[in-house]
Amino acid sequence: MKWIYNGLLVLIGVFISFCTYSQETKSDTLKLSLTDAQNYAIQYNRSVQSAKIDVESAKKKVWETTAIGLPQASLSANYQHIFKVPEFSLPMVGLSATPLPLIDGLQQRETSPGSGVWQYYMEGEKLSMAVQDNTTFDLTVSQLIFSGEYIVGLQASKVFKELSEKSLAKVENQTMENVANSYYMIKVVDENISVLSQSLEVMDKTYNDLAKMNEVGFNEETDVDQIKINKTNIEILINSLNAQKEILTKLLKLQLGLDYSQQLVLTEKLSDVIEKCNLGFIGTQEFNVENTVDMQLINTQVKLSELSLKREKSTFLPTISGFYKHQEQLNEPSFSFAMKDIAGISLSLPIFSSGMKMAKVSQAKLSLKQSQLNKTNVEQSLVMEYDQAKSDYLTAFSSYNMNKESMELSKKIYDKTIIKYTEGVASSFELTQNQGQYLTAQSNYFNSMLQLLQSKAKLDRILKKYGNQ
Repeated sequence: MKWIYNGLLVLIGVFISFCTYSQETKSDTLKLSLTDAQNYAIQYNRSVQSAKIDVESAKKKVWETTAIGLPQASLSANYQHIFKVPEFSLPMVGLSATPLPLIDGLQQRETSPGSGVWQYYMEGEKLSMAVQDNTTFDLTVSQLIFSGEYIVGLQASKVFKELSEKSLAKVENQTMENVANSYYMIKVVDENISVLSQSLEVMDKTYNDLAKMNEVGFNEETDVDQIKINKTNIEILINSLNAQKEILTKLLKLQLGLDYSQQLVLTEKLSDVIEKCNLGFIGTQEFNVENTVDMQLINTQVKLSELSLKREKSTFLPTISGFYKHQEQLNEPSFSFAMKDIAGISLSLPIFSSGMKMAKVSQAKLSLKQSQLNKTNVEQSLVMEYDQAKSDYLTAFSSYNMNKESMELSKKIYDKTIIKYTEGVASSFELTQNQGQYLTAQSNYFNSMLQLLQSKAKLDRILKKYGNQ
């Protein structure tokens, strides 16, 4: 009985481990709809993360520039050793009507014999003008009062932050379009594989039926071989599509910021996406070039050019700053001229630079004009891009519907040809021809489907249908 009990414990342990492993494996699988995939890419795509770092860096740059105009304080310490300390004394010199009592070091004499005026001289105590070993501490506080370059630089740093934010929005929009395109391609390939697999099942059944009929002599061996060739062609196509799907899945994982080993399931139904592709999609959209990220980017660049010109002009203005300085010595000398507390205002006024500043102003004006020309060019290019994308969408929509109808008709013909072939009515040439026609129509259908979805993804980006706008 004991061995039965131990065996049950082992089985229970294995079962629990299996369940735990299954749950972990299940939890490791990432299931994403198209919207989920795009939102996931916004969080984890490496290019987007890099652009977000640029935004954070620009914010720090704004504070760095702001801090230039705020009070600055610095503390410095200086140790020095003087090999020979300078000394000086204040001698006692004067005139007296009578001789002074004799004191050590006192020198006196009558100015002239019988004058009764005595001149005396006596060296004073020697005073050191410094300390041989000393440490000095300096505390300096400064405040910028006025600077044209600082004011313009502060404005430019804020515009630069705005530029980095617009660049981030552009990267996000482009990433979401790329994710949509990869997502669509995988779903289209999946659908293509599914349709071909259904055809392969029919072909397998036909092949088996003809093989059995051949065994009893009801048909020729060439009939069976022809079906086998047609079946092999479909298998080759399926294998090729599976290889494409593997590459496309890796591309999508790269765009999502995932590791290639991550299990990924795409939950969006292709039919739901296709339903959104209609002529009403175009009719309800309004295009405003000023709302595009590219236009906002060029507008910000024009602002930077304007501020650059303003900065060069500000160099002709004076710079005013105030300061306060306090000094302390660790060992005070007996006699010192050093002042402990000093406060003042400094003024810097440019007078003559041999035309260098005017040349910089001229360069900034030319740069501004160039930015304005680029703005006009970008504006017209964006309008043309929208018109082209709209035209491509309408063309893709029409092509999709026609290719869909052609595929359905060619499949109908191909299915009837298989039946006729099994009954001995159709020839192998007719079967091969109709199969090639069906596969070509199917390929055209899925290609037009992909073009329709990709043209929609491009319009979504242009019309700001996604992204942090």
